[in-house]
Formats: sequence, structure tokens, C-alpha cells
Amino acid sequence: MKISRITLWSVDLTSHETYYMAEGKTCDTVKSHVLCLETDTGLRGWGEVCPIPHYLPAFADGVPSAVQEMAPEVLGIEPFGVDAPMRKLDAFLQGHFHAKSIVDMALWDLFGKATGQPLYALLGGRTQADMPLYHSITCIAPDDMARIAREAYATGIRQFQVKLGADGDWQADAERLTKVREAVGDGPLVYGDWNCGATKLQATRTGRAVAHLDVMLEQPCKTLEDCAAVRQATGLPMKIDEGAFDLASLIRAHELGVLDAVALKLSKFGGLSAMRRARDLTVHLGAEICAECTWGSDIVTAASLHFAASTPQGALLNTCDLSSYVGPRIAPDCTTRKDGRIAPPEGPGLGVTPDPDILGTPILELE
Repeated sequence: MKISRITLWSVDLTSHETYYMAEGKTCDTVKSHVLCLETDTGLRGWGEVCPIPHYLPAFADGVPSAVQEMAPEVLGIEPFGVDAPMRKLDAFLQGHFHAKSIVDMALWDLFGKATGQPLYALLGGRTQADMPLYHSITCIAPDDMARIAREAYATGIRQFQVKLGADGDWQADAERLTKVREAVGDGPLVYGDWNCGATKLQATRTGRAVAHLDVMLEQPCKTLEDCAAVRQATGLPMKIDEGAFDLASLIRAHELGVLDAVALKLSKFGGLSAMRRARDLTVHLGAEICAECTWGSDIVTAASLHFAASTPQGALLNTCDLSSYVGPRIAPDCTTRKDGRIAPPEGPGLGVTPDPDILGTPILELE
């Protein structure tokens, strides 16, 4: 059994509401790519990657070129084990981790289907029946953000990511955190996320203004060193996102004392193979993990959920149901949230099958 065909689609995903972040970053309609690796026996493995603008050093329209470049190294692979072919790809094409993640994901899906096992079994075994979700709140007026938090709370959500910095007003950011904290009451996790869009001064002023509250900060500044300065000045715990993208960055964040929690994202690290190594190191370093990806629909959500379900007990902070933020749904058989929690799909591999009518006409076909 060998991979004999590569097919790639481009699908536009539209957020249910425009998503505002720091430094003028927005997320409205973005391009997601879906990959199918087909074997000579007809078995199909699926992958997805959606690098939103201004977030990763990645270009969505570069995915087809990268896939075409990697194709000679992918065609002919036997879908039993993923680490070896991905290490070969790393040697063949340096960087381009977002493009590699789509190949890696499809290889893991094939591996699961070829062996008749769900992905979480291959990633270490299922450690939890379902996982807690967080809800990400777009950076708009503080009262509207509080309303969104209350609505999400009513559905069972108990973890809230509060986007900050869209207007560059540190006092407004403090009000956003305060009002969301008040809206959900004591107990739920609330953290403010600047997506690298704050200066040390702005983040420190916001952090000190809410230091009396039970809140966490997420990646206020572009460098880990600046994030560490904010943590030291405010005394608030810190979650790292953009600054964590490989093993060395995880170790550096730990050394600086900012690795209370970390977002492990498939497109940043280059897929499930690299994420699994990052997870083991993160657990060793004592940080809690948000298991997710940058953006996307059902395929990338399914991969994140399998990864989350196999993360050791006590190490998983939360996961994200990316499918619920966008339309259309690429794979209608993907699981959905219930009471603020979500379980991985059942069945071998990822356990999801994309709708061909949604995918439309391929943009790339290679044999």
C-alpha cells in the first residue's frame, strides 16, 4: 500500500462575526486548504491548514506551491508510521511548517485508517472522554464582550479568552477584562490575549490595573523577553502562543518563567508529529496545554481533538472547536460541543469525511 495520488482544494471560510485583534489584525473570510492523500488501494487520508493573515510567518497561497514541491517525496510513501517520512520532508524542504502540517495530518489519518485505529490511540492513548473548551471573544466594546461571555457561559463554557488591543487603549483593555470577569463570576478561567500587539508599557499598565482580579495574560508582546518583563511587573500568570513554535522556544519560555500555559498549534509546529514531541516536553516542564490550531474547519478541529484526548491528565488546559467559529462546515460528521466540552470523532484515523460538494473543484492533482 503506497500513496499514489495527491489532491488539494481551496475553501473560503467565513467567520460568523468579524474577529478583531490587536494591531489592526482581523479575521473575516480566510482561505483554508484541504489535502487528500490517496493510496493505490483507495484509502484516503485528509489534512487541512488555514494560516490566517498577520498571525504566522506563512502565506496561504503558498500552500499549493509547497505541496507541489513536496509531492515527489510524498508519492510512494507507505502509510504505516509518520515520523520517518516527516523527518525526510524536513531535510528536503526547510521551514514551511504550515504546509508540512497539512501533509503530516493526512499521513496520520492514513496511518489510523490503515491500522483500523482512531488517531488518539496512535498518539499515546485516550486519557479523557471529552475535553473543556475555551471561547474566544472578539475585541469590541467591553459591554458587548461581557454579553458574549454570558452567552457562552450559558452553554457550559468555563474558559474565556478575551482579545485585547484592537484600539490601543490600555484602560479599555482593563475594562474588557474586568467586565468579562464580572460577567462569568468567580471560578471560570479568564485570560487576556494581545496576540503580540502590545508594548511592555501598555501590557504592564493593563495588567497592574487588573492585578486584583483572577486573570491570566496571553502573549502581550512579540518577544518572550518582553513577555517575561510584563509577567514580573504584574505578577500575573502568562500563557505563550505565537512565541512557542518549536522545542527550543518552549525551553526558552520556561527559562524566562512565562510558561504557565502554552498554545500548541498544528500549523505552527508542522503537524501532529512535531506536536507530539512538543507535548512531551511541555508536560515535563510543568506547563498546561491548549491543544488547537491557528484557524480552520472540521478536519483541523478533528486533529486537535484527537491530540487533546491523548494529552496526559492534568496537562490539558483546554481545546478549541474551530468549526463553530466559521462556515461552511467541511465535514458534517465532525463532533460538536456539548455543555462546554467536546469529544474526538469516533472511527479510524481522524474519523471525519469531507463533503465533496463543499470542497468543489480541486486546485491541484498529482499522481
